[in-house]
Amino acid sequence: IKSSNFIFILGITYLDHAGSALFPESLLKAFTDDLRNNVYGNPHSQNISSKLTYDTIEHVRYRILKHFHTTAEDYTIIFTSGCTAALKLVAEAFPWIPEGTKQPSSRFCYLTDSHTSVVGMRAITASMNVLSVPIKQKEILLSEKNRLPSEEQNCTTPHLFSYPAQSNFSGTKYPLSWIQDIKSGKLHPIKIPGKWFVLLDAASYVSSSPLDLGVHQADFIPISFYKIFGFPTGLGALLVNNRIAPLLRKTYFGGGTAAAYLAGEDFYFPRKSIAERFEDGTVSFLDIIALKHGFDVLEKLTGGMEKIKQHTFALAHYTYTVLSTLKYANGAPVVRIYSDTDFSNPDVQGPIINFNVLDEDGEVIGFSQVDKMASLYNIHVRTGCFCNTGACQMHLGISNEDIQRNLQAGHVCGDDIDLVDGRPTGSVRISFGYMSSFEDAQTFLKFIIATRLSKSDTDVPFQSSVTKFTTESVPDDHPSFNNADKLSPIPHISDRELRNNSSATKTTVSWQPPEAEAESIRAAVSETAVPTCRRGGKPITVTNIYLYPIKSCSAFEVTEWPVGNQGLLYDRNWMVVNQNGVCMTQKQEPRLCLVNPSIDLKKKVMVIQAEGMDPISVSLEENTGKEAVICESKVCSHRVKTYDCGERIADWFSSLLDRPCRLIRQSSDMKNRSHQKNTKGLASATNISLSLVNEAQYLLINVASILQLKEYISARLEEPLEIEELIRRFRANIVISAPESFEEEEWAEISIGALRFQVVGPCSRCQIICIDQQSGERNKEFLQSLSAARGRKTNFGIYLMNQPLRSSFPDILSVGSQVLPVLEENTEIQPPTSSEEKCSG
Repeated sequence: IKSSNFIFILGITYLDHAGSALFPESLLKAFTDDLRNNVYGNPHSQNISSKLTYDTIEHVRYRILKHFHTTAEDYTIIFTSGCTAALKLVAEAFPWIPEGTKQPSSRFCYLTDSHTSVVGMRAITASMNVLSVPIKQKEILLSEKNRLPSEEQNCTTPHLFSYPAQSNFSGTKYPLSWIQDIKSGKLHPIKIPGKWFVLLDAASYVSSSPLDLGVHQADFIPISFYKIFGFPTGLGALLVNNRIAPLLRKTYFGGGTAAAYLAGEDFYFPRKSIAERFEDGTVSFLDIIALKHGFDVLEKLTGGMEKIKQHTFALAHYTYTVLSTLKYANGAPVVRIYSDTDFSNPDVQGPIINFNVLDEDGEVIGFSQVDKMASLYNIHVRTGCFCNTGACQMHLGISNEDIQRNLQAGHVCGDDIDLVDGRPTGSVRISFGYMSSFEDAQTFLKFIIATRLSKSDTDVPFQSSVTKFTTESVPDDHPSFNNADKLSPIPHISDRELRNNSSATKTTVSWQPPEAEAESIRAAVSETAVPTCRRGGKPITVTNIYLYPIKSCSAFEVTEWPVGNQGLLYDRNWMVVNQNGVCMTQKQEPRLCLVNPSIDLKKKVMVIQAEGMDPISVSLEENTGKEAVICESKVCSHRVKTYDCGERIADWFSSLLDRPCRLIRQSSDMKNRSHQKNTKGLASATNISLSLVNEAQYLLINVASILQLKEYISARLEEPLEIEELIRRFRANIVISAPESFEEEEWAEISIGALRFQVVGPCSRCQIICIDQQSGERNKEFLQSLSAARGRKTNFGIYLMNQPLRSSFPDILSVGSQVLPVLEENTEIQPPTSSEEKCSG
């Protein structure tokens, strides 16, 4: 299957099928061929093309019902934008009886192991004055004791109970027999008179298991089709049991739902069809037509859902069996698996494995670290709490108070803060789909073995020579700093281990502000002069300065350089984007490191060079003419305004990288965009201005730290390592020579000449450091070694911000300048509280 229908993922081990299935190429071909051969109009019109669309949509409805072993006599298909929209529709339309009426009031009950979108229904019920009650699994199992007295069994107050057919967290399959048991009164989620209806959240379940609604007749079944087919996205459905459909209430009415209405009076009469009554506006008719091809291709490739169920469970069972037996030399388990089953029966366990990786002492290794390592092996996993806080709390032992404390510590759903006070905030999930193979399972297991059971993993991680690291408060491996490429080096350091030649271009700048201005700046700084470190020893000096004019491209080394309000002048003022306008980095295109920009301040040009290409130049003067089209882009989550540098430059980069791409430059309109960071110590009224960086204006690294890391990595590689190469990989702006390794991690502020910097936090590295900045070749050993060396963290270097200059003239940052640091009162530097991981520059 994979070699013929999933060529685009060859070389990738995709293990997030619970997040989304992958679409086969044959599905796209069948769909696009259909669109080429037929004209589909708006189904609300009466012309020939519209009639074809309407009839095709009705055929797809029947096909969906057939897939779930039911008919139009029992169920109605209401198309929605996804499972979440279907759940919202139920919450809004269910015939609730609120508190405060003469009748007994309704209850909304849901299993705590439910998706966020189910739990979120309680916000709607609350607005209707209806109480919500979370139910734990064990409470359902004991609920036969809640049988009502006979005099209360005739109450008709409607209640709704929702539970997942399969947990999207652990893959546990909850009994489908609950549907009939609850509807018949054999089971009661809570002891209250009334009539129970059942919402079966089937989004996770139906992606890999057959659902027979002829046997298990839930009242509401929400689904999302991308979970099954991978395409189309943004399309789901609510299957409604026709016995409750007439009871549903609706307030808003949109196009296509009215049989008649008056614009001038409060008169509206709905259409008779339940589907047409609830499908406001024009449905996504082309996407619905794609479903027909989805069902056809799925059946042709797999032979049906029962075979998918057996295939995916076999892969999960094998992986679980091996994973659960992996041990360190001391007998400690390598992983902790979160499961309610022993993976022995596909009727109670789906193809999902949820776990955390442990070290030899049984401590959890943060999920973001595991994700980073997996990416080095081209393995795609899911991490976090998977929009299922209830299951996450239950399996990881996270209390309600923990959730609130974690929020105060900066952790929010979906970020990469994986440890708070040394305890996990989430976990790692792998899941299999019908196109998964035995090789995928083996690749994943080999990855775990290679990264956890190699001989080097038993080495003692080295620590800062100044202080030991702790896991207190927010962890240093905070996701917002997985931007390793953001700063990288090309070294030239006067050390006996270093060579005096460097591949980076080095230049000297003679431009200085007028002496009177310079003196006023220095006088202002001296008023709040930064004291030196609390230890004696040799002075700390700047050894190298690098800027990166084009984000994620090669470094440009200088001996001195003007500093503006955004950092080094022209640092990351440009970036390369793909045909969709999305920023390209070395994560997606390692060859960007082969692009060598250099800046000539006198000629006011940037010259761009690459092997095999003629040099090309770009003016430093901003294009403010009418032909400059200003557009909005994003760098991580930060909105920036940019303008295109023209066709000539676009052709140059497209030719070099063998793909359509363009060079864009940050517009001065957005050069005062502020970055909300913890900048205590800086003027409170100050807005920190950024270029196209991800996190901060500068990255600083220490030669002493590099030397210590060099010894560790060389030992693991079993080959000598040039320190220049290592510095290049870390893409810093400022390289210093301090007496002690990692002492920079204790600094709160530093001053260099007239410049004063606030330490924002540590830089948590990603796979960019695995890319050789001279060849573009990858070697995953570098990130693995850093993680092992730092004790499961990947921090290296510190981020800096400086106050905007009080002068209109830029100051100068120079090699050889003395660095004066101030120590943190708390010697642990905490990372910033944003959650941008997947960007680099």
